[in-house]
Amino acid sequence: MKNLVIIILVLFLSVSCKKELVKQPAKLIEKGKMIDIMYDLSLLDAMKYQNPLSLDSTETDPTKFILKKYKVDSLQFAQSNMYYATDYESYKEMFDEISKRLAVNQRATDSIVKIEDKKAAKEKKNKPKDSIKEAVKKPLKQQVNIDSIKQLIQSRKKK
Repeated sequence: MKNLVIIILVLFLSVSCKKELVKQPAKLIEKGKMIDIMYDLSLLDAMKYQNPLSLDSTETDPTKFILKKYKVDSLQFAQSNMYYATDYESYKEMFDEISKRLAVNQRATDSIVKIEDKKAAKEKKNKPKDSIKEAVKKPLKQQVNIDSIKQLIQSRKKK
């Protein structure tokens, strides 16, 4: 009975030990740099979604540009991404950090858009006033179009 408990305990411990699903790559990208790369790629995906033609018009591949910016090749990025993805909690924390950055960026962009909208609304309000002032300054004869028949009648009366 004791041997059976020991065998079951050993089997349980050996099975429950965490196995490394993916070995750490030789050129592992550090976590902070990986978050920066994934943030830039997220912005790129958002740009593709919002205006797909904006990125099609460029001759360079934006993803390659981002990887070149961080001096990382695509294989190194893929291996590092796979390695970080094996640890769910750590990977989730990385995406939470990216989400926070995107939210901050979105709030800043929204506030800039609101300011620009207010400026445009003020300009639009001021513009009709200016055109009214200009219309009042013009002589009345230029504003009123006299019918051609009335002009003909007046010219005949003068003769």
